[in-house]
Amino acid sequence: MELKGLLLAGGTGSRLRPLTYTGAKQLIPIANRPILHYAVEAMVQAGITDIGVIVGETGAAIRESLGDGQAFDCHFTYIVQEAPLGLAHAVKTAAPFLADAPFLMFLGDNLLRSGLGTLVERFRSGRYAASILLTAVDDPRQFGVAVVENGRVTRLVEKPKNPPSHWALVGAYCFQPEIHEVIASLKPSWRGEYEITDAIQALIDQDRVVDATFVDGWWKDTGRPEDVIEANRLVLEDLVPAVQGHVDKDSEIVGRVYIAPTARIEQTTIRGPVVIGEGAVIRNSYIGPYTTIGDGVTIEETEIENSIVLPDSLIQRVAERIDQSLIGRGVKVQGRHERPKAMRLVLGDHSRVDL
Repeated sequence: MELKGLLLAGGTGSRLRPLTYTGAKQLIPIANRPILHYAVEAMVQAGITDIGVIVGETGAAIRESLGDGQAFDCHFTYIVQEAPLGLAHAVKTAAPFLADAPFLMFLGDNLLRSGLGTLVERFRSGRYAASILLTAVDDPRQFGVAVVENGRVTRLVEKPKNPPSHWALVGAYCFQPEIHEVIASLKPSWRGEYEITDAIQALIDQDRVVDATFVDGWWKDTGRPEDVIEANRLVLEDLVPAVQGHVDKDSEIVGRVYIAPTARIEQTTIRGPVVIGEGAVIRNSYIGPYTTIGDGVTIEETEIENSIVLPDSLIQRVAERIDQSLIGRGVKVQGRHERPKAMRLVLGDHSRVDL
């Protein structure tokens, strides 16, 4: 059974503001690679190479990042969703591309260590109307929640106040083309969206078999800044070290560290896992574990760990260690040798600064 792919990359990323005021949330880097690239690779590794990409207002940036698919050994068809009206609406928008083919739908801001292969193979080998990926979570109220009996999904609820189980839907779904008939008759939920959980529940109500596959390893939805930092930590656990840039004799490299060929490290201690991007310059500083430094970043007289710094930023003379931070592109963070008597701040909407 040949499956098409549907990759969702149209969300606005409101929970990641102010970073997403100027860029797509799916292009925020994890270990210096856009989140979306990990999603594409997971689909291709599962044998899916004809992929429709749902895009919205950040479509130009998504297209520039992904190209035509040649770099990933696949082919992309870009599909514009005029408004973010839910996952089922995305499927409806993509119906001309999907036609009568079974397909895998995957959310472009999700990361799966074990990939999508098990879900896809199970769907291919069984006679299922749909197959969904599930994982146990501590607080299911933030997710679509499934009730599973004897390996078969018997009930789905979207973000319930009283969850019927701890099994949350991960952003990966396989469908037979009959899902289009169901979606055509859906009505918006109380959120004003066309919910994919409602569509799957309709299949269940029609006594069609919905199968469940369970996540092996970790899964991460990168919808919030703390999720992005945690995802970075998880990906860096598998880092392959390579010190290729210039490291002077007064620097110390400890543990698993990747330093890009054009990076320069001077009078600095780096304790991995850490990734340093192309053209980065680190002087008289400390870079601690689980940190990703983007291309063209300069860091001087600063300590930082468990953080992500996006490209072309400047961090100098910060008196206290930076920890668990997500710093955007082209940002300037400069400390003073003497503490000022007053603070001068220029902050975007929804920013948070801990001083």
